[in-house]
Amino acid sequence: MADPFYITTAIHYPNGKPHIGHAYETIAADVIARFQRLMGRDVRFQTGTDEHGLKMAQKARDLGKTPRELADEMSGAFRDLFDRLDITYDRFIRTTDEDHHKASRAIWQAMEAKGDLYLDRYEGWYSVRDEAYYDEKELVEGKGGEKLSPQGTPVEWTEEETWFFRLSKYAKPLLELLKTPGFLEPASRRNEMIAFVEGGLKDLSVSRTSFDWGVKVPGHDNHVMYVWVDALTNYITGVGYPDVGEAWEKYWPASLHLIGKDIVRFHTIYWPAFLMSADIPVPQHVFGHGFLLNRGVKESKSAGNVTDPNELVDLFGVDSLRYFLMAEVVFGKDGSYSAEALVNKVNAELANSFGNLAQRTLSMIHKNMDGKLTDFEANGDDKALLGTVQNACREVLPQEFEALNFSVGIEAWLKAVFACNAYVDEQAPWALKKSDPDRMQAVLQTLFIAIRDLGIAIQPVVPTKAAAVLDQLGVAADRRTYGDLADEGWFPALVASGHTIEKPVPAFPRLELPEAETAS
Repeated sequence: MADPFYITTAIHYPNGKPHIGHAYETIAADVIARFQRLMGRDVRFQTGTDEHGLKMAQKARDLGKTPRELADEMSGAFRDLFDRLDITYDRFIRTTDEDHHKASRAIWQAMEAKGDLYLDRYEGWYSVRDEAYYDEKELVEGKGGEKLSPQGTPVEWTEEETWFFRLSKYAKPLLELLKTPGFLEPASRRNEMIAFVEGGLKDLSVSRTSFDWGVKVPGHDNHVMYVWVDALTNYITGVGYPDVGEAWEKYWPASLHLIGKDIVRFHTIYWPAFLMSADIPVPQHVFGHGFLLNRGVKESKSAGNVTDPNELVDLFGVDSLRYFLMAEVVFGKDGSYSAEALVNKVNAELANSFGNLAQRTLSMIHKNMDGKLTDFEANGDDKALLGTVQNACREVLPQEFEALNFSVGIEAWLKAVFACNAYVDEQAPWALKKSDPDRMQAVLQTLFIAIRDLGIAIQPVVPTKAAAVLDQLGVAADRRTYGDLADEGWFPALVASGHTIEKPVPAFPRLELPEAETAS
């Protein structure tokens, strides 16, 4: 039995409505979760919202709401979006949840018992927007000479009593961890973090007294925990910490933290150090993906180019958006999107290539064979095609998805689709109907078998559309895992069952650009 697999996204900061970047990360995590389930693993998948901190308190004040009111409203918007995007999370965690406060207090007390927390005074630069502290040497100069964080956000000089965490104590084990093959990917992120640790670690301020929207520090109610202590702890809250029960034993340490490249430091330096201090195993793998750019430009409210993913779903459908994001972007690097690019790619690859292949094949079986499947003898051409499809679906795509190379895996799948379409043109089953009906049946059923493999393989990316194709083929809902791809007996069993192919319904209708997009 394969090892259990625990995957998490970063929990999303709900001081505004979700944007395309939130959708991108969560779709990618869902593709991974679905893929691992199809590989036969027991998967736990967690996402959610990070609701504490000064930024939330300030935003709520500006809107004339309480922080809790803002958190409830915006967290609901995230959950609604993820449900709409067909995200198969096992838990949507909120940092306002009672069990999360319990877990946060428990890890704090564990770090305190280790002697790694001490009370002192903080003086330094802080970015409210990043919820992050920055050293003077990290700051960059903005317009007019103002000081900005490395992310380009405003910083302010902060002075207050605070608890510190002895981060400097963990420099050596953190370096060893960062140099461990497979812990942090891609390599560019790993090199950045190694350089950061080698540059010297300072102890980290981990509490605030200037506001009270957060988890109270045990025994010191005038302090709330630094939002990142609280936020990172969500990953262990979700598997029962501090109670060492079945979920904890099964799923921790996490198999994969999937995060944006801008928060790698928190997840691969601060978080492992907190865990080491609390004598908790560190996660197995952290992957820092790139940004999703709008026509090559980073989205921002000030630029007026923020995309609501709900609008893209309204226009193009969930599976079209999922496919485009996974097929178009090299995972780990920045990627770009536009409505035109989405429509062009989905039409060319799903509608015209895979969708048309399934539609033509099933239509011809329905029309020319009365929808009946038969036993047939495959010739060399048939076996060559099935070999190509099987290699893509059973070998290349799973290997690349396991390595998080989604666009590469999908490209291999698409080449197999193209091979099927070339085979249709070469074999010309419409001509064989008169000249050699038996050969026509062999060609159509070879394609039928190929489409089944292609449909099973692409399920993590386009779950609803793939299911629609497999339903029309008559593939049982419980026989669609990657393990089932190797079952050579499924087709003879389907023939023996007397299954009939009905007139097919197009699974991938062509998309149209809205007039406003066409004119722009």
